[in-house]
Amino acid sequence: MHSQASPPTPFDELDGAEHGVAVEHAPPDGGYGWVCVATCFTINCFTWGAVSAYGIYLSHYLADNVFPEASTWDYAFIGGFNFAIAMLLAPFATVFCRRFGIHVVMCCGLVLQLGGFIAASFATRIWQLHISQGILIGGGIGFLYIPCLPVLSQWFDRRRSLANGISAAGSGVGGAAFAWGTEAIIQRLSIGWALRITGIIAFVANSLAIVFIRDRNKAIRPSQLGFDTKLLRRYEVLLLLAWVFISMLGYIVLLFSLSDFALSIGLSRSQATDMIGLLNVGTAIGRPIIGILSDRWSRIDTAGTLTLLCGVSCFAFWLPATSYALTVFFVILCGAIVGVFWMASEPIHLIQLSNPSSDMVLSSDNRSALRRGGRHQKFAVVVVFIMDGCYHSSNSI
Repeated sequence: MHSQASPPTPFDELDGAEHGVAVEHAPPDGGYGWVCVATCFTINCFTWGAVSAYGIYLSHYLADNVFPEASTWDYAFIGGFNFAIAMLLAPFATVFCRRFGIHVVMCCGLVLQLGGFIAASFATRIWQLHISQGILIGGGIGFLYIPCLPVLSQWFDRRRSLANGISAAGSGVGGAAFAWGTEAIIQRLSIGWALRITGIIAFVANSLAIVFIRDRNKAIRPSQLGFDTKLLRRYEVLLLLAWVFISMLGYIVLLFSLSDFALSIGLSRSQATDMIGLLNVGTAIGRPIIGILSDRWSRIDTAGTLTLLCGVSCFAFWLPATSYALTVFFVILCGAIVGVFWMASEPIHLIQLSNPSSDMVLSSDNRSALRRGGRHQKFAVVVVFIMDGCYHSSNSI
């Protein structure tokens, strides 16, 4: 009896076709993806980097009493709106991108951001600043940043964290440039002209980025949900969201209060500007390094460890800081690790993309890593609360 190879069945052909599609749609880990890294770097530079200079505006608003009717809460809300509105628009931006494409949505963000900066430059009442420098700019950032957020994950797999780290470094480069540039423009011209010039520069740079950015949605046809409530039933997702919440809270406090803190300990205005600039220099250097470390080791363990170090550094160096040298050391060290959550958002994306039906099942490695990272994060939360209590106690003496 001679054995003969059986002809391929329709199921074999289907498996082969699916394998071919998977290979074809696999992230290329390079090529035009590096152009997309440059465009995302630019978007970060001229969105988050531009609003990083709010600490400079804040110190002038407070020192010069630009808006006499304003309270410190008003200024806190304005800075918070930049982040809050951008993140609250994420579900809408996702739906709009699916319907109209990322370029249309990002062009809407261009108009909102430019309009916010121009309107803020003519504001004479604090409520006008709430709408312009707070809500409009925050909305512009949301429609610019959210559409480009998943792009790099479509182009990179093995080098994904490195690509995200380089992209996220744009906010540090932009933050440093806008911090020193804004102070120089205010000194030579005025706050109004600083806002106008920032808006125009950001508009031109982001326009170029929009021209060259490309997603791979047509090739991979990803499932896109504006908001999936089933994710909130998972312990791991809730833990990640809590970590992002605490990290973002600390990040905003550092970014917007360092300049005024420097003035409060007797440093000059130029030295106060240096604090914002050097914080962003540390960010620009640290984020690509974090990306490399995350690609080599566990992304969640790396994020948890660096979150712990960031909290401890605030407690050890920021609270006792009364000199220029110690404050500089702190801002560079903390700047390098304070934005680690931008590179660690990938686990949430992996959960969302793992199953379009949202019946998510984490791998045992990811689940154990999340729980190990949770120990670091819980300790970091304790450090934040202790530091906050000490800070307010020292201010009340």
